[in-house]
Amino acid sequence: MADPAVVELADRIRALLGGEGEIEERAMFGSRAFLSEGRILVGARKGGTLLVRVAAERAAALITEPGVSRAVMGARTMSDNWLDVSAEAVADDAALMGWIDLAREDAEGV
Repeated sequence: MADPAVVELADRIRALLGGEGEIEERAMFGSRAFLSEGRILVGARKGGTLLVRVAAERAAALITEPGVSRAVMGARTMSDNWLDVSAEAVADDAALMGWIDLAREDAEGV
């Protein structure tokens, strides 16, 4: 059975993206990933954590934000440009949309 927090976050992401044609949704690594041109932008992870892919230069500044850490999958810490954003940090749709927008801005360069 799917984690209810993952389902809820994925529903919110889907609604904010508004059914944009270029966005593909896939189950990956126990989460729901949202891809653009085959690349992960964001993902809904266990506990309602948002996975975000941004440029490494931007990630260095964002990692200092409350609720943001380098993404970890299993025993592996991901590269600098993969961030986990806590459920609390994306509790409202404006905050969630801000992270989605950052991922989209950096999609070309990562």
